[in-house]
Amino acid sequence: MTVSWGLIGASTIARQFMIGAIRAQPDGEIAAVMSSSPERATAYARENRIPAAVATLDELLGSDIDAVYISTTNELHLEQALAAIEAGKHVLCEKPLALTSADARKMVAAARAAGVVLGTNHHLRNAGSHRAMREAIAAGRIGRPIAARVFHSVYLPENLQGWRVTRPDAGGGVVLDITVHDADTLRFVLGDDPVEISAFTQSAGMAAGGLEDGAMCLWRFRSGVIAQSHEGFTTKFAGTGFEVHGSEGSLIARDVMTQKPVGSVLLRTAQGEEELSFDREDLYPRSLRQFHAAIRGEGQPSATGEDGVWSLTAAEAALQSAKSGKAVAIDPKLGRAA
Repeated sequence: MTVSWGLIGASTIARQFMIGAIRAQPDGEIAAVMSSSPERATAYARENRIPAAVATLDELLGSDIDAVYISTTNELHLEQALAAIEAGKHVLCEKPLALTSADARKMVAAARAAGVVLGTNHHLRNAGSHRAMREAIAAGRIGRPIAARVFHSVYLPENLQGWRVTRPDAGGGVVLDITVHDADTLRFVLGDDPVEISAFTQSAGMAAGGLEDGAMCLWRFRSGVIAQSHEGFTTKFAGTGFEVHGSEGSLIARDVMTQKPVGSVLLRTAQGEEELSFDREDLYPRSLRQFHAAIRGEGQPSATGEDGVWSLTAAEAALQSAKSGKAVAIDPKLGRAA
């Protein structure tokens, strides 16, 4: 069976990563792209060899497609996802799933009721580096995990700045853009859930309209692990990394908080240092392969809708902490910061 996709949003991320990932699947094809600008949709379809360009959601969802990939601005995700679910389409949605975790939970409930697959595009779960770290921790190679550090402050390219740094109404800001990824990556690698967060945010010159372009967060996890993360749009020379320190060893990863299958993972123990090998498969085709399997009833997407609720709940708590100056409990049962 071929899975026919419709793209909701004529976006840069779809062009750079998702179109190729869908076409890399033996059972994947892209049938149409939708943009609120008919001219943009037509040009995008022509440039990317997509058969149809449409300007309304109704037209896209009324066509013979099986799934949609949503990469519009964040405030549009909820309405578009719910409409796609109601039309019986499977949904792979960019993070954050919505502007609030309560709305994200509506999406999860609607997908479950409709019997369609809902996935969150947390791409980092598909990185061989992070999977190697998760497996090493699960195998006890660093003993009992104690602490973690995530370095995920980058420089946002000018072509991607736009609404991310100027529009609070569209869900801009570094927390909804990057902290959600770090929340999900920490959960995935540690196999643990965050229960509390303290955060500071800053506006270091790129963001406007009251938005933040930098954040530092302190996390406490269910097991007792504590973690710190640094997210930013304004650091041109920082480099990225991820460390997990345990009672019997440390995992030190560099250049792994990225959309590309690069970087290194070092295991350091009493026996010395060992460079861990891991697969270098492109993150997005792996994600699509798992999503297509989920459509066939074989397992789940690499990041489910529930995972998207978790990461958004954590991001909400970070913003609440930064505003209040207090630590905030993360309670996913309520779908909001407690």
